[in-house]
Amino acid sequence: MTPDPTTPETSPFVIRLAIEERDLLAAQRLRYGVFVEELGGDGPLVDHVERLERDEFDPIYDHLVLIDTRRDSSALDHVVGVYRLLPGERAAEFGRFYCDGEYDLTALRASNRRLLELGRSCVHRDYRGGPAMFLLWNGLADYVLDLGIEVLFGVASFHGTDIEALKLPLSWLHHHHLAPEALRVRALPEHAQRMDLVPADQLDRKAAMVAMPALIKAYLRLGGFVGADAFIDRPFNTTDVCLLMDTTAMSAKHKGFYTRKFDARA
Repeated sequence: MTPDPTTPETSPFVIRLAIEERDLLAAQRLRYGVFVEELGGDGPLVDHVERLERDEFDPIYDHLVLIDTRRDSSALDHVVGVYRLLPGERAAEFGRFYCDGEYDLTALRASNRRLLELGRSCVHRDYRGGPAMFLLWNGLADYVLDLGIEVLFGVASFHGTDIEALKLPLSWLHHHHLAPEALRVRALPEHAQRMDLVPADQLDRKAAMVAMPALIKAYLRLGGFVGADAFIDRPFNTTDVCLLMDTTAMSAKHKGFYTRKFDARA
């Protein structure tokens, strides 16, 4: 029988926070491959010579990295999955979240709850469909429990800015997964795109789901919801939505996952 690649005894994977510059550079190299080479994004601090996707927020974030120990760390090839994590207290010290550039976060700040911003989530193309995302979620669960996080949020992207092509999934999100008013952030007006583009009774669920990115579908299955409006990010060639998850109102399945991890550590 082939060993389960997710068991500690046999796994070539390590999930942890980046602990040295090489880890961060490898994460930025992975992000370059996904967000720049695959999706056509760009930015003022992107290094096309060294193939590093980076921005001014990288120094203040924690970087949760999935490492394949079989790959060459000296070539910055060892990080095959990454999540950026920014606790609310640290964002307050810095002065803003990344999402402040796209969304009005007044509702979140007014909630007085412990916040965690997620961002730049990606997995190497050779590891998609395997255990990589599950392992990243396990690492994220540990982080959330350690810090007592109550609300997770961050932007997730549709590739491209053709709203006609995205009207079905955006409308499905608006009609079926809109955040409660107390947590409903809104896109900044100059780049906002309304999402109620197709009436609810005319939506084809299957077609909407086919057009929905896998990461967004994963959040929805776990009880996530979205803010009002999408944000058109033309430099990054994406249409973004703000995903939110209230850890006190998760789906039963996901809450059980967190509870099991908590019990195991008690």
